[in-house]
Amino acid sequence: MENANHVVRVAAVDCGTNSIRLLIADAETADGVTRLTDVVRLMRIVRLGEGVDATGRLSPEALDRTFAATDEYAALIKEHGAEKVRFVATSATRDAENREEFMEGVRARLGVSPEVISGDEEAGLSFAGATSVLPAGDGTRTLVVDLGGGSTEFVLGTSEGVLAAKSTDMGCVRFTERHLVSDPPTDAQIAMARGDILDMVAQVLETVPLSTADRLVGVAGTITTVSAHALKLPEYSSAAIHGSELSAEAIGDAARSLLHMSHDERAALPYMHPGRVDVIGAGALIWKTIVDRMAELTDGRVESAVTSEHDILDGIALSTLR
Repeated sequence: MENANHVVRVAAVDCGTNSIRLLIADAETADGVTRLTDVVRLMRIVRLGEGVDATGRLSPEALDRTFAATDEYAALIKEHGAEKVRFVATSATRDAENREEFMEGVRARLGVSPEVISGDEEAGLSFAGATSVLPAGDGTRTLVVDLGGGSTEFVLGTSEGVLAAKSTDMGCVRFTERHLVSDPPTDAQIAMARGDILDMVAQVLETVPLSTADRLVGVAGTITTVSAHALKLPEYSSAAIHGSELSAEAIGDAARSLLHMSHDERAALPYMHPGRVDVIGAGALIWKTIVDRMAELTDGRVESAVTSEHDILDGIALSTLR
């Protein structure tokens, strides 16, 4: 870590299956704790993982969209004078045969090599980011669920660090393409998807003792959007969403509502990002099923979930100081 009370401007890029996000922040360390103050926080939906599940390759169109966003981010990083930069790529890039083409394109634009990280490292960064706003020294066992486009990470830990983690090939883009192909999806499609989700949770249980968690925290765009829907917000508001705690019942009601809406009805919601309209149903179903299963596994001890706007992006930014 940097010296106490020293401020370093850092830049983090998180390139996932559905979106690419930028955080430029001032990192200040005091009394052994590092806090981030946002300078720029941006997201672009580029759907890098479109079709990867079926073809095993990143499409030319998806690469073009991603490189255009990277050009935009490179200009902002230069403008704001970030001293340290880290670009992390996750699920879609791990799965792609032509990932070297992606890596060369990013390197040419940003001057740093993208790091295609493992699911375990992705989980650790997600946990660090999501819990960066929790009280230091809190011994509570927290389960962080980072629900992305192509993968979902389950990370159990305390303020001291990660105890166990598992990355699964389950995400809103992947499950939309695999299961929820109708608009709106049929009951049979939903049942098949739910069975697949429960199978994934069963795999997680082999390495992560979910029943020992005291608290559930959800991060990433699917979960913040489900929370916005449950809260019936008049517009997307990070301030209203961050730290909100919703019951399993409220999350379930919101998920069912989103699942059974048509594409046009979802698009008309004031807090819905255009890039999430066609995949939010699958994401909502995944989140609802996880929340319900956690209530069962903990015998009702964990019957709610906290939504955090701090996630892997914050974790990546903090990791540049190590």
